Amino acid sequence: MTSTPAALQAIGWPLQPDGLPSVEAWQALMAEHPAAWPARIVEQHRSGYQIAVDASGDTHSVESLPEWQRPPNTRKGGVDPEQRPAVGDWVLVEGALESGKVAALLPRRTAIKRGAAGEHYRQQLIAANVDTVFVVCGLDADFNPRRIERYLLLVRGGAEPVVVLTKADMAMAEGADALPGAVAALAELAAQGVAVRTVNAREAGSVAALKPWLGPGRTVVLVGSSGAGKSTLTNTLLGIERMKTGEVRGSDSRGRHTTTHRALIPLPTGACMIDTPGMRELKPTGEEDVAENFGDVEALAAQCRFRDCAHDREPGCAVRAAIEAGTLDAQRFANYRKLGDEVAGAAGRLAQRRAETADDKTQSKAPGKRLADKYGKR
Repeated sequence: MTSTPAALQAIGWPLQPDGLPSVEAWQALMAEHPAAWPARIVEQHRSGYQIAVDASGDTHSVESLPEWQRPPNTRKGGVDPEQRPAVGDWVLVEGALESGKVAALLPRRTAIKRGAAGEHYRQQLIAANVDTVFVVCGLDADFNPRRIERYLLLVRGGAEPVVVLTKADMAMAEGADALPGAVAALAELAAQGVAVRTVNAREAGSVAALKPWLGPGRTVVLVGSSGAGKSTLTNTLLGIERMKTGEVRGSDSRGRHTTTHRALIPLPTGACMIDTPGMRELKPTGEEDVAENFGDVEALAAQCRFRDCAHDREPGCAVRAAIEAGTLDAQRFANYRKLGDEVAGAAGRLAQRRAETADDKTQSKAPGKRLADKYGKR
């Protein structure tokens, strides 16, 4: 091994007392490649990957597998984009540190994905092997509970979501009710166990509220709009001005893309943080579970008189009754419906893609099978 278990743990390696990773599938792959050593992908570029083996900040280029260098979705040896390594992935590397070659990609414990932009169905991997997702939203014109709900839909699946409301100082300057009002707008999320924290991203004392999720060996990814304060938050947690930051537009509080690529950064607390560029389009992949973030709506729907209630004009509809009584936000219910429709549409496109992939594999094997049938027996 090029690095010690303790050094690897400082960049998120899930360590057991015997020095082996706690993931059994990782142990099996390590046994298959006894000469290889583990490293974590900390940057992803078009030309390749940068890896790290400790928290020193030093990174090294690595030669990727041949199939990762081919265009995606080619019929011969192609690999879908989401199956290629991303920031946060762990790989096994063979050779010297300065000239290593990837031998295997270790299975992901968690993955944060979204549907890629464009007409054709594709998935985009945002980050891998993260423990916590900080959904960052500014308490200015960027504040939008519906967009936060959309982020939470995409980041579920093994990682714990935490809503981080930045620019608390700006909210307090607007009036005494601004900050409590924003938190109250997310009360349904908090009721379902999603932590909500308000911070001034420029003050170390304020961001200390996030320490419970920043312990040694933990990995956190930041997601949110440009200008929400992700890079400012990262700089404060680091204690240095490492990430480039920029001003936001006064008209809509949107910022420029000061973060241009994803990067994994060790923090002084012993955790790792993955900063990401702002995401303007948040399309579901079709693998999400809408009910996971809308437990309140699902509970009301279960109380409707009719099992197939459409929640429109049916008698005995508990959902409409709650909206009329003011106990369920009408916009939250509308977003529940909208996201449900989007997930269902994406699920259909995903099923179609999988069927087409299966057909391609069957067709590619057919000529070989015919030759085997022809010449296999004499």
